[in-house]
Amino acid sequence: MAELLQLVLAGADERDLTKLASYREVGGYVQLARARGLTAQAILDELNASNLRGRGGAFFATGRKAGFIPKDSPQPVYLAVNADESEPGTFKDREIMARVPHRLIEGCLILAHAISSKSVFIYIRGEYLVEFEILRAALDEAREADLLEGVTIVLHRGAGAYICGEETALLESLEGKRGMPRSKPPFPAISGLYAAPTLINNVETIATVPPILELGGAEFARIGTPDSTGTRVFCLSGNVVRGGNYELPMGITIRELIDLGGGVADGRELKAVIPGGSSFPILTADQIDTPLSHDALAEVGTFLGSGVVIAIDDRCCMVQLALRVAQFYMHESCGKCTPCREGTRWMVQILEAVEAGRASQGELDLLLSVCDRILGKCLCPLGDAAAMPVASYVDKFRDEFQAHVDQGGCPLAGESSLEDLFAPVDQHSHDPVARVPA
Repeated sequence: MAELLQLVLAGADERDLTKLASYREVGGYVQLARARGLTAQAILDELNASNLRGRGGAFFATGRKAGFIPKDSPQPVYLAVNADESEPGTFKDREIMARVPHRLIEGCLILAHAISSKSVFIYIRGEYLVEFEILRAALDEAREADLLEGVTIVLHRGAGAYICGEETALLESLEGKRGMPRSKPPFPAISGLYAAPTLINNVETIATVPPILELGGAEFARIGTPDSTGTRVFCLSGNVVRGGNYELPMGITIRELIDLGGGVADGRELKAVIPGGSSFPILTADQIDTPLSHDALAEVGTFLGSGVVIAIDDRCCMVQLALRVAQFYMHESCGKCTPCREGTRWMVQILEAVEAGRASQGELDLLLSVCDRILGKCLCPLGDAAAMPVASYVDKFRDEFQAHVDQGGCPLAGESSLEDLFAPVDQHSHDPVARVPA
């Protein structure tokens, strides 16, 4: 069985790392002091050697992305931290902020030095009030200890819009506008926040920077697989015994992760797995020996995404799951792009008819046609996020969809585990994040 390897969450099980003194006991801010003695290019070289790739879903090379920021820009250079964790099934960033906030702050200050930035914005999801308070207290401690050295870090609370997890919609919201994606190019590295060069990275990505400097980029790259280096904080949920966050080397298999979580709950059979988050194509139970790496998941037609694994047992109605997913993305669509605005509504209407037993024989093909007319035709990935999973459900479980049409309703009526599937994972009475079991 795979074993935990903690870099991002290192020390959090033994100490209260929300406190500056405790964080310093485990070497906190040592890498920041070292980084400030290095050139910006030296830091980028370490990031490139590590092959760290974005942990928010796009999986773009972090060092290369930072290298796009113009050198000696006459404009201010900004660092924006995407803490608007809104992908269903994802709850890792909130644990990082709640348990190791200083590691995130240290990563921000190192990256700010690497791109010659004096202004950092952490855009945190509005629902994350507990995490916001913890992060604010940690930031106050860092400021009082003179660790910022002229860098301004602003915590900006969002209003809970899924679309603001998209980088340009996040920038629009930061500027006080409605969160809607921008046309690209220009890309944020050239014209981002306030039309100035801006680097945008995910919380886990930035919190991984201090461990990379501590280990060295080449040593970090030896962890995981050649295409997916280092560790990931994998979010395991759904119909498992012990859902939660598990920090593990990249490349472990889906089966190993589920086994770490105690296997499928209630002795049920595994039916399917959603990798990456609700916006990605589903895998069947016979595909769970696939490694959790970028290339391996791409080979089976899906994505690593934000490190999510949602286990689905044999009680789940795939039509109900498709309808729930489509309803979510219809609700969260900003409405800017016609294929997304209209297409997601069409998807919901067709799926409602299928679930109610009112659909005709041709409507399953119509559903796939609607998905195809959304894919790749929007300014941001939200349209794809709605169409890709639904199309995969129909493709891999077409017999269930056909049964709804043939039988005039859901064969699993009253037995579906959908509510259990989307139930929050317990951590505290006020916080649905699960920690790695001791």
